[in-house]
Amino acid sequence: MKYFNFKPGVMNALDMHKLFNLAKKNIFSLPAINCIDTNSVNSVLFASKKKRTISIIQFSFSSAIFFGGFFYKKNSIKSAIYGSILAANYINDAAKYYNVPVILHTDHCNKENLPWIDGLLDHYNHIGKSLFTSHMIDLSNCSLVENIDICSVYLKKFSKFNINLEIELGCTGGEEDGLDNTNINHDKLYTSPIDVFYAYNKLIKINKFFTIAASFGNIHGVYNKNNIKMRPLILYKSQKFIKEKLNINNNKLLNFVFHGGSGTKESIIKESINYGIVKVNLDTDIQWHYWEGVLKYYLNNKYFLLSQIGNPEGKNKPNKKFYDPRSWLFFSKKNVIDYLFYIFNILNCNNLY
Repeated sequence: MKYFNFKPGVMNALDMHKLFNLAKKNIFSLPAINCIDTNSVNSVLFASKKKRTISIIQFSFSSAIFFGGFFYKKNSIKSAIYGSILAANYINDAAKYYNVPVILHTDHCNKENLPWIDGLLDHYNHIGKSLFTSHMIDLSNCSLVENIDICSVYLKKFSKFNINLEIELGCTGGEEDGLDNTNINHDKLYTSPIDVFYAYNKLIKINKFFTIAASFGNIHGVYNKNNIKMRPLILYKSQKFIKEKLNINNNKLLNFVFHGGSGTKESIIKESINYGIVKVNLDTDIQWHYWEGVLKYYLNNKYFLLSQIGNPEGKNKPNKKFYDPRSWLFFSKKNVIDYLFYIFNILNCNNLY
């Protein structure tokens, strides 16, 4: 069913929130895929076009650096800014070529890396427009008050360019882009509805263009999660608490984000969507399928990949067509695309336009 009239290219926050409202009404969510290069970007755009869905392409700090070619400068703010600008310009043009809308987002900017976002804002001032739909400020390791105070400052700055702010409440376990919460106290993995209300009540006074990653036992990466129970009912209770507190007739006022979607049971994801999850982050599973495509190709063609000349068909037979990067990258991308088709079905986000 067609839900959305769109323009191809990178969407702004106003259109994104219109889409989120449709998602809550029609019980679907959008996949947020961490990308690192044009191959991963093109895989997302191709899959989105085939299934007529709208995906969220996102870059972490180190992924932005990698996209710009500065993979050896892991902590360079300037490289992250440059890589983000390159990625955004490429994606906007590529999305128009594929004739698909896309949401563009930066992921998990912690307090130390805030100059990354500041640098992008400076660039937006210079060119007179935003390149990204949304930026995440992750201050989950700060106190609630400091977290929301700093996020409020950025939401005001974002208002000038119609940019969404994503915040995190509570902490997501596991490890993501150098932020290691693998040994965190498990109590911090669960957000209180009171904290959600505090954040909402502060931010809504500025504007409505924000999303909340409220933790409910989420873990980055794929681990043995038997010792940590996911509690998506926290999302429901938060929606209910705010509805009653503000005396409004809206069961899904909040736009929630699901961090650590990789390795999560399908039933948990679907339950969460019912409670207002509009964005599901996928990184580790994408990384695995990216690699798995290469692994399968290698195992199927091993004896044609051990040397430039010589294979089971003859000692002087060339192997160029097998080790040509276009050959094995094709299977890498195809493996990712097939996995995305599977994810789109779980999220119920096919045929949006």
